[in-house]
Amino acid sequence: MTKKSFKHVFLIALAAGLSFTSCKTEKEASPESALLAVEFEKYELENGLDVILHQDKSDPIVSVAIQYGVGSNREKTGRTGFAHLFEHMLFQESENVPQDQFFKKIQDAGGTLNGGTWKDGTIYYEVVPKNAMETVLWLESDRMGYLINTVTQAAFTNQQEVVQNEKRQRVDNNPYGHESWVIDKNIYPEGHPYNWQVIGELVDLQNATVDDVKEFYDKFYGPNNATLVLAGDFEKEDAKALIEKYFGEIKRRQEVAPIEPKAVTIAETVRLYHEDNFANTAQLNMVWPTTYQYTDDAYALDFLAELLSSGKKAPIYKVLEKEKELTSSSYAYNNSQELAGEFYITVTANSGKSLNDIEKGIFEAFAMFEKEGVTDRDIERIKAGLETDFYNGISSVLGKSFQLAQYNTFTGDPGFIEKDIANIKKVTKEDIMRVYNKYLKDKPYVITSFVPKGQMELIAENSKKAPVVEEEIKENVAAVIEESNEEIVKTPSLIDRSIEPAQGESPSLNIPTSWSSTLTNGMKVYGIEQNEIPTVNFSIRMDGGHLLDTMDKNGVANLITDMMMEGTANKTPEQLEEEIELLGASINMYTSREAIVVSGNTLVRNFDKTMELVKEILLEPRWDAEEFAMKKTSTINDIKRSDANPNAVANRVYNKLLYGDNHIFAYPTSGTVASVEAITMEDLKAFYAKNFSPSISTIHVVGKIDKAKTLKTLKGLETEWAAKEVTIPEYPIANNRDKASLYFVDIPEAKQSVITIGNIGLARNDKDFFPAEVMNYKLGGSFSGNINLILREEKGYTYGANSRFSGSKIPGTFTASSSVRTNTTGESVSIFKDEIKKYKEGISQEDLDFTKNALIKSNARRFETQGSLLGMLQEMSEYGLDPNYIEKEEEIIRNMSLEQHKALANKLLDESKMAYLVVGDAATQYAQFKLMGFDEVLLINKEGEEAKMDGVKN
Repeated sequence: MTKKSFKHVFLIALAAGLSFTSCKTEKEASPESALLAVEFEKYELENGLDVILHQDKSDPIVSVAIQYGVGSNREKTGRTGFAHLFEHMLFQESENVPQDQFFKKIQDAGGTLNGGTWKDGTIYYEVVPKNAMETVLWLESDRMGYLINTVTQAAFTNQQEVVQNEKRQRVDNNPYGHESWVIDKNIYPEGHPYNWQVIGELVDLQNATVDDVKEFYDKFYGPNNATLVLAGDFEKEDAKALIEKYFGEIKRRQEVAPIEPKAVTIAETVRLYHEDNFANTAQLNMVWPTTYQYTDDAYALDFLAELLSSGKKAPIYKVLEKEKELTSSSYAYNNSQELAGEFYITVTANSGKSLNDIEKGIFEAFAMFEKEGVTDRDIERIKAGLETDFYNGISSVLGKSFQLAQYNTFTGDPGFIEKDIANIKKVTKEDIMRVYNKYLKDKPYVITSFVPKGQMELIAENSKKAPVVEEEIKENVAAVIEESNEEIVKTPSLIDRSIEPAQGESPSLNIPTSWSSTLTNGMKVYGIEQNEIPTVNFSIRMDGGHLLDTMDKNGVANLITDMMMEGTANKTPEQLEEEIELLGASINMYTSREAIVVSGNTLVRNFDKTMELVKEILLEPRWDAEEFAMKKTSTINDIKRSDANPNAVANRVYNKLLYGDNHIFAYPTSGTVASVEAITMEDLKAFYAKNFSPSISTIHVVGKIDKAKTLKTLKGLETEWAAKEVTIPEYPIANNRDKASLYFVDIPEAKQSVITIGNIGLARNDKDFFPAEVMNYKLGGSFSGNINLILREEKGYTYGANSRFSGSKIPGTFTASSSVRTNTTGESVSIFKDEIKKYKEGISQEDLDFTKNALIKSNARRFETQGSLLGMLQEMSEYGLDPNYIEKEEEIIRNMSLEQHKALANKLLDESKMAYLVVGDAATQYAQFKLMGFDEVLLINKEGEEAKMDGVKN
């Protein structure tokens, strides 16, 4: 597989499939390039702000994206992490938008929002119903031009903590989390802008000051260093007037000089290792310095990564996975960025396998690549998927906004797509071999060996210890910061920015027309015709899934869906894979708790051929013995690796605690090491013969295709797939908890604790289920939920906290969860418990109004993409819902009263009878819970069984 093949994949298309045109420079589209035209207009305000407008009236929504020309590449040694930290600060408050109101105002309008920082840039974005467009422009302009006077030490300290928790969650508490730090420190010399991580060094984050932030803002956050993209349903002249009103008067700031590419080379191979506290199996990275983006070499390197590692024909797969059985997870990718690039090969070893052998195997794969070379068909199959990928990338207004903003920021031309396409199309076999010889063959590289603690025998030879700095767990000492009582000095403005714009009437609910049919073999079909892009998305759902597993052979349902994608009776695994790729299609098969699902995406012109392959996969399995052995090995190693992931451990143990030993949901869909080892090919064949039937299947189709054409395409499945009776087991389930129990799973030296709290809840078709989701919204169903506002925004203990109801035909759970800094574990659990209790006292009318607005108005965004429409059809078919069920849900929201809200909370939330699970460092955190009033406190292992640990008593 590849991790990041074609880094700019959502910016890609085939020239035969589209034309980008600017309103300033209209071009005549030739007949063969006129399948899709995306028009935009670009202009510049006097203050230097680039504005790009794209009208799309398909849905009553607009997207606003603002990209600043600043990422971590603009920082300096000793002052790292500023760009990312500042991204967080911009969500706090500005002169005319009070603390924590940015998220709330967008959600109250029915919108969604976020931001992101990477090495080369920072972007902020919102998608809202079209009547809230002016609100978004008001908000974004306020933080661009009217923010810095509100940056206080208290707000800054809070976000320092939030960012540090993000680092703990994504880096420190994850297997292989420190790899990027080790690699970048050794590929790039001291002082190079890519030498440090986007998240920054922990010591730099802790030492940053408010003055540092103000200086950074003044230098990089001016309109003259930004691109604003507005896309969606609006009138151009109205939009231009509003943009001028809100952004036109913002003063230019310091001029930001273009940053020149700084590609690097290394003089000799660097070999490093790290004993990883969270890894159960070893992982190897080999990384070569390459070149920057949009160069001829960068395009060819993208192709090289695909050919080396992606699919059954790839040399790395053939040597490392198939021949030597050293791994079941390997990928390569080229990461060309604004200034420089790297070529990665990453291999996660099978349990106990040596990284020394893997390194040698990679060079054997290189020798195979040199011998076999590159064929025209190889080039063809890679290019075939680019058109589909492009259409998927622009299926939403946000996707278009990202594309236009990225191109404008990095090339100065929002319509650079045409040059991008031409550059991709001109890549040749010779180019691929040239860059292989130039950057990889016999060239020095950085090699990292991350191995489980105590398994030094697995590292690649001659490796030296990497100087990874791990945070020490200390007692929590809250910073005491006096809030300033000084009134915020407001920056002069030509308009009264304290007045929030009126939004006007929200778009009315417009549920897309759907159709349904039942085939003669009993398979049900649901469809929606959507003509915006020439693609089709589909899924086939067979009821059963994990429910059809037996306790002694748990994992058969999961393994069979892996196996059935490995060729057919008439096609080898390699041939099947190539046929799918040449169609520019994707077909996937997976097992969930209650279903086996085949999902796919293809160009509409290739829908017939794609469904022919789906039929062949379903009706003519290959049962390849060699692939079966490899899939078992892969699954077993995935299970072993999951033991090292605190979140995976928490999810598995939580299900065991709530569902109990006698319910299949207490056991993972993938199975256990023991159960998978016991599975035979005959078990798969028996499962297939007994449980695959159209009588329990439903197909969902969304795209540029009507009912008649869809049913005609499905004729083969209808006539050739015979029905049989399938019995799906039923397991009794009830919420019979009668006490508050604290369970603790030990992950020694964990930098965060994963907290999961809850009980058995409701089935999706229970009359109270949707009202319960509405009730939960202000508790933890959004960023503005009470528990997130306290644990993240007030305390700075976590990167995020939430609560939710899950459920299907079978009762799900009520769950509240978060990952918190280790030394705040006890207090965080208490906050969860107290807030759930307090929530039952009722919420304010203001909070109920916020909930109603957020949930009802957001329906304007609900039907935009083929993926979202497919989800709607799947929900309708699975639960027997009417086509207008969303209208009925709106009525439930609209009619909910404070009394009903309170009654539901008291009926469904009982903190005195919930399970409280903590996965973290027992040596420092377990003992305190004995004194916190729980009915029982138990130390358990990763299988959910009572455990013992030296020095810790249950």
